[in-house]
Amino acid sequence: MANKTYVLRIELKEIKPVIWRRFIVPSDITLERLHDIIQIVMGFNDSHLHEFKIDGRRYTEEPDPEYIEEGDEILEEGFFKLKDLVKLKGAVFEYLYDFGDYWDHTVILERTNYKLKQYDLPVMCLAGKMACPPDDVGGVSGYYEFCKAMMDKSHTEHKSYKIWFGKLYKPDFLDIKFINDQLLKYIRWSRERLMPYEFIY
Repeated sequence: MANKTYVLRIELKEIKPVIWRRFIVPSDITLERLHDIIQIVMGFNDSHLHEFKIDGRRYTEEPDPEYIEEGDEILEEGFFKLKDLVKLKGAVFEYLYDFGDYWDHTVILERTNYKLKQYDLPVMCLAGKMACPPDDVGGVSGYYEFCKAMMDKSHTEHKSYKIWFGKLYKPDFLDIKFINDQLLKYIRWSRERLMPYEFIY
């Protein structure tokens, strides 16, 4: 299959209004790199375990025996390219981040042949809505309680949540330019180099 540019839409389940992003990636991206991109476009901190579920198979960075049930087939994501697993427009798969808070996402392949424009990055966020939940907020129920407390200065947890989060949380605010700036940094640091970076001082 020739390398193309995919348009993906990712949606976080069980939260209303829907938190979603539309972004482009090369079709030959590995699942390992796709995980990195999802973390940036969604706004998570990549501090927890994750996995992809595609056609009944599970893919993750380092399969953990603690989370493997008898009969499960869990594969190491770095060996698999997206284009070999997800090929048809409309295909749907899952991305799960943080097995405790359990941020479950639906990922949809919206287009398989996006034409890059003059100033497009090979990896770029095109659109989206709503801010990402903070890491370690306590899942869906914790997120709703967090939003409620942060929006109400009289809430008993307002001060402690503000200290914990570090700033005022705006659930309906999304800075796509900031996301794309972070993606540009990622592209620069993950590119092939003439020398391994550990030898560059």
